[in-house]
Amino acid sequence: MNKTLQNHLNEQLAALRDQHLYKPLLTVESAPGPRVFVEGREMINLSSNNYLGLASDPRLKAAAIRAVEKYGAGAGAVRPIIGNLAIHNELEEVLSRFKGVQDTLVFQSGFTSNAGTIPTVTEAADVILSDELNHASIIDGCRLSKAKRVAYKHRDMEALEDALQSTQDSRIRLIITDGVFSMDGDVAPLDKICDLAEQYDAAVMVDDAHGSGVMGKNGRGTASHFGVKDRVDIQLGTLSKAVGVVGGYIAGSRALKDWLTQRARPFLFSTGAPPAVAGACIEALRIMENDASLTERLWENTRYWQSGLRNLGFDIGVTETPITPVLVGDEEKAQSLQRELRAAGILALAVVFPTVARGKARVRTMPTAAHTRADFDEALAAFEAAGKKLGLLG
Repeated sequence: MNKTLQNHLNEQLAALRDQHLYKPLLTVESAPGPRVFVEGREMINLSSNNYLGLASDPRLKAAAIRAVEKYGAGAGAVRPIIGNLAIHNELEEVLSRFKGVQDTLVFQSGFTSNAGTIPTVTEAADVILSDELNHASIIDGCRLSKAKRVAYKHRDMEALEDALQSTQDSRIRLIITDGVFSMDGDVAPLDKICDLAEQYDAAVMVDDAHGSGVMGKNGRGTASHFGVKDRVDIQLGTLSKAVGVVGGYIAGSRALKDWLTQRARPFLFSTGAPPAVAGACIEALRIMENDASLTERLWENTRYWQSGLRNLGFDIGVTETPITPVLVGDEEKAQSLQRELRAAGILALAVVFPTVARGKARVRTMPTAAHTRADFDEALAAFEAAGKKLGLLG
């Protein structure tokens, strides 16, 4: 191995540890759920995006097995060659019906959905207007595009309008925003964004990774929540959070899908999803489409959990969704809070720079539909004890 490279890596890792920014990987030894086993110990899991508890649902497991028995373990090729299985088409048809759009294209992840779509629909003559707190995958997708990029102040419609006014000579202007912002849990004002887009002849793209399964009718997303699905040109969703499996998708017009199948590099050069993934996703979407009870339970649990934290005196910021950050600020204290909670049997992980800005560290918690009141009460007691010990509570 090259010593110069290895020395550089070790120096960088040491710097992360000194700044309390190093985060070792934890290993979960059981199926994802409200309680999991870590290092042989059962813990209450408050760090999962498994919003509806579907990741280990028996119906999804059975659907995955049926798909494997019919189609095998893998797709065998990229979809544009010969890896386009009938079950892939079925998944996209189910997604299109669920989202109420003409067509949908499935990617390997939400990240590759952004990385594949943004540079494929924009060129040098275009401008991308991006909320300053958008997800890293949006930022990287914008970097891959030749279009000019303008970041507007978070959720600030005056700033967005100023950016639209100053870019009117551009060919296409694409406004991109998260539907639900993943670190603070606040929601983009999609209705107002669509109003501005129509006023200034701009297109709108929404990354609804954390809105899918959570917002709107039966979890159809933030565009459904605001009643603007026909006014949003591109909707991104994930299959790895509320859906409980893995993958991402782009929902919109038939022309959009057709163009992406011809030019989106992650789609063109990555093997199609394993049949088990497609089968499990189809089952999850059918459950969501026909039964709103899981989403309703998620919101009931969210209200209970957030009320409990606020009553203890914790600052959970501006969240409007199940994403519940316990704001700490100092990176070392956030890591200490994570350790204290883990010692008490609570899996709630610290989030530090570069995921959030320096001085904005927090422990990010995620209630799900699968948690019980007993889970929350036990976790609240642990948060109270740890908060007092670390001087976060009076």
